[in-house]
Amino acid sequence: MNKFLNRPLQFKIISVCIFANVIIFIVNIFLILGINSMSEDMEMVYQDNRSLNQLSEAMTKVQDSMTAYLSSKTSESLEEYYRDAQHFSDLSLTLNDSVTDLAYSRMERNIRYMSQNYLQEVAQTIEAKRGRNVEKYRSFYESSTRLYEDIDDYITSLNLELFVINSENYLTLSRAFRRFEVIGVGVMTLVMIGNVILVTSFVTTVIMPLKNLANTANEVSEGNFDANIPPALYHDEVGIVINAFSKMVVSIKDYIERLKESMEKERYMQEKELLMEAHLKDAQLKYLQAQINPHFLFNTLNAGAQLAMMEGADRTYEYVQTVADFFRYNVQSQKRDVTIRDEVTLVDNYIRILNVRFSGDIGYEKQVDERLLDHIMPSMILQPIVENAVNHGIREMAGAGKIMLRVYREDDIVCISIRDNGKGISKETIDQLLSGSFSHIEDSYDNNGIGMDNVISRIRIFAGAEDAIDIISYGENKGCEVIIRLPLGGEECIE
Repeated sequence: MNKFLNRPLQFKIISVCIFANVIIFIVNIFLILGINSMSEDMEMVYQDNRSLNQLSEAMTKVQDSMTAYLSSKTSESLEEYYRDAQHFSDLSLTLNDSVTDLAYSRMERNIRYMSQNYLQEVAQTIEAKRGRNVEKYRSFYESSTRLYEDIDDYITSLNLELFVINSENYLTLSRAFRRFEVIGVGVMTLVMIGNVILVTSFVTTVIMPLKNLANTANEVSEGNFDANIPPALYHDEVGIVINAFSKMVVSIKDYIERLKESMEKERYMQEKELLMEAHLKDAQLKYLQAQINPHFLFNTLNAGAQLAMMEGADRTYEYVQTVADFFRYNVQSQKRDVTIRDEVTLVDNYIRILNVRFSGDIGYEKQVDERLLDHIMPSMILQPIVENAVNHGIREMAGAGKIMLRVYREDDIVCISIRDNGKGISKETIDQLLSGSFSHIEDSYDNNGIGMDNVISRIRIFAGAEDAIDIISYGENKGCEVIIRLPLGGEECIE
């Protein structure tokens, strides 16, 4: 037994399954053979009755074919008579011809000889008819008809007697068949119970070490590396796993000790690095704050605007005032939400500044539903999109650039569309922008430092939907459109 249990796990499982299935197969073969044998016996019980019925039907066909020939005297009816007479003769010769004391055997012997006499009378009737001897064929016909009726009565009597005897035999076989079924079910039940016990015992032998190992592994996973590891009872795969697990626990325990020491050192280095990074960011922030004083910038621009107005330079005054408004909005846009009107005004100012810088090369059109301008949206959204369209779409085209800004409503959604007629964007770039995996160049052109990834993230957070912003490219040199979809919320003017 130990030799078998030390074999590989696959061999043991296959062996147990084959043994259980072979036992079931052998028992089923014996049961099937017994059932087939008893079924054949039961089928043969009424064979004598079936034979007598066939004999009666054959005799009736002979009588009918003879009558048909006497009525029509055609070659077809004569041929049919010969076939029926031959068939009836063959069946009558199969009847028992032995002399016995049994009544039904004597009746069977009488039917055989009466059948032969009947065939002779019928044959003589046919010959008399063919010879046109009316007196003889009528006499033979009446004689043959009486024999037909006598034989039919004998067959009926014998059939009833045999049916009674065969019914008793059938009941005996039926009771034996029922007993065999009960015995068969009992044997199959015992075999199934034996197989269940065998398989259960085998599975328990295999599973118990694994169950003990699982309990130990659970303790180890909770940090108890001193848990008792079950011994390997057999040299199969389970035993190999237990031995390997034991070695692994020892190795993990040593590794954790070394890892703790390493993590302590790494934590100290990270804390030191974070402290240095914080000081560096603080220094950079102070440096940027020192570069531009917003109030000084606004005052300076306002002074320049007043000077331009006093000197009658209206366009210069308007330009400086627009630049002042633009920078004031950028600095004050730290608040979370603004109105759509504020964002549209910022785009207007930004386009004016660009057209002064680039001699009015950028065309700008608006289609704005005034009823939607007081709805709120995140700040600093539209201007970075327009800036991106100018820098990466219009600047790199040969003809005149054009920006179209639309604010309209679709059901319960406020839609803001910014479209250009630039070189367009590739599908790959659109997918990268919408997925947040696009790597932009920080200092390209003269942007304000707010990238499309920042714009897309804030729009999605504000709207609470991934499809709040969409980018559509109409093909190479056919332009691009950015569509923002915001929920139609309450109107609120942001201070």
